[in-house]
Amino acid sequence: MDNSKKVWFVTGASKGLGLSLVKKLLSEGYKVAATSRSVESLTKAVGAGHANFLPLQVELLNETSIAKAVETTINTFGGIDVLVNNAGYGQLGTLEEMSDAEARENFDINVFGLLNVTRNIMPHFRAKKAGHVINISSIAGLLGAFPGWGVYCATKFAVVGLTEALSVEAKEFNVKATIVYPGYFNTNFLKEGSMKLAANPIAAYTAARNTEVWHETQMVGNQPGDPTKAAEVFIELAEMGNPPLHFFMGSDSFAMANSKIEILQSALTANETLSKSTDYVK
Repeated sequence: MDNSKKVWFVTGASKGLGLSLVKKLLSEGYKVAATSRSVESLTKAVGAGHANFLPLQVELLNETSIAKAVETTINTFGGIDVLVNNAGYGQLGTLEEMSDAEARENFDINVFGLLNVTRNIMPHFRAKKAGHVINISSIAGLLGAFPGWGVYCATKFAVVGLTEALSVEAKEFNVKATIVYPGYFNTNFLKEGSMKLAANPIAAYTAARNTEVWHETQMVGNQPGDPTKAAEVFIELAEMGNPPLHFFMGSDSFAMANSKIEILQSALTANETLSKSTDYVK
């Protein structure tokens, strides 16, 4: 093993960007602990014969399961340098359609699962005064104007907020944090198993229904983002001495981020006087 290479801990690694990242890391000689709900499916997806590969069965809502995986990784590789919180899934359905259970399940995996993993790795990062947490949000974590994606957007907005807080909380321990906002990448994210539909759709929501059809018939298979190139970028971010807190991945993400900035700037300018009218008069 090359001991100069960083040790990575990647969640949700059996498919999507997580799988592409794990494969690229192993090909570059990095040590990788990767998690999935099924070690069998993870090993099959990554392939056998990798000495630096540690597949781990982890339940993101079970802190005992996570703690065991973290301990096993440290015992196997001597430590962890980079955490990539990639596990999550898409949830379609308007806010009225979504049941409480459906909404909470999406938050459980996309937000609380991420928190659980981070909470269990941070003591290790604090102790060694080093580490990098890369949290995968989405451009939907900055731009929420996607009909039918409200709850999913809310989970990704939450990832942004908690990562911003982590970046200042962990700074004194020399632990870095980066939010990655992917656009559309050519993975299985839009396919069954990675995206769920509301169990009780309301036909009157035509904009949401049209969005579902568009994703299922037009976008799937035509995403502009290359997951192999995304994996290369993740590695470059981790090797930076001063990585960015916010990183927009893909030309579509970059363009939508600029659009949101323009919307906010316009709102600030148009309502500046009214905004400031609430101050005490001195």
